[in-house]
Amino acid sequence: MKNVSLILTAVVLTAMMLSSCGGGASNKITTTDTSSNEVTSSNEVTIGTQVWMTKNLDVSTFRNGDPIPEAKTYEEWGEAGKNRQPAWCYYDNDPANGAKYGKLYNWYAVNDSRELAPKGWHIPSDDEWTILTDYLDGEDSAGVKMKSKTGWNGNRNSSNNIICSSNCHCCYGICIKNGKGTDSSDFNGLPGGARSFNGAFSLIGKHGYWWSSTENNTYSARHRGLIYNDGYLYRLDYGKEEGFSVRCLRD
Repeated sequence: MKNVSLILTAVVLTAMMLSSCGGGASNKITTTDTSSNEVTSSNEVTIGTQVWMTKNLDVSTFRNGDPIPEAKTYEEWGEAGKNRQPAWCYYDNDPANGAKYGKLYNWYAVNDSRELAPKGWHIPSDDEWTILTDYLDGEDSAGVKMKSKTGWNGNRNSSNNIICSSNCHCCYGICIKNGKGTDSSDFNGLPGGARSFNGAFSLIGKHGYWWSSTENNTYSARHRGLIYNDGYLYRLDYGKEEGFSVRCLRD
């Protein structure tokens, strides 16, 4: 599994550079809107002992009301990361993507003392992501249970089936037809893509990444990832300047 994760890390980083428990119980709850950290109607799901939002975070202010800077251009995004400042964006700077996938945030927004998550919620730590993973039977099985039933794309052949790439996680025989999951956990993991440290967007429809609150070292932080052509949930470290989705956990 360690070798698989290392290979995935190399593949994803290359792609980004070149582009410049089963079941849970759903209940009506509250989450945040696109303009503030105030609360509006949405959904939550209980998975094991945890309560997760079923949508990616989509806020433009911190909990105390301070605005989070939007970084649209390559230069703005790169400068925010270089200066270790919080930033958000829509994928391709298109609000239509935000309506479906939420916003992408760098880790400096995740880690800001003003709190990115709304009151009563927090950004999950690496350990809390591991609790979810273990409840869903481990990294090898959790991904397919967390992936949404629709919205996952990939390289297809004439029969409209996913063409497995040559990297080794397809050697395990779990390439998922059409890229979709079962979403038996009701996590509703969508492939919102990512934004590289240099401002390039990539992998929407194919990969979904979610930050943890856990720092790995001065330059990187932990996160989880799902990809279109297998059923793993990946535990990875990327630079804090990257733009990923955020999913909140109940306090």
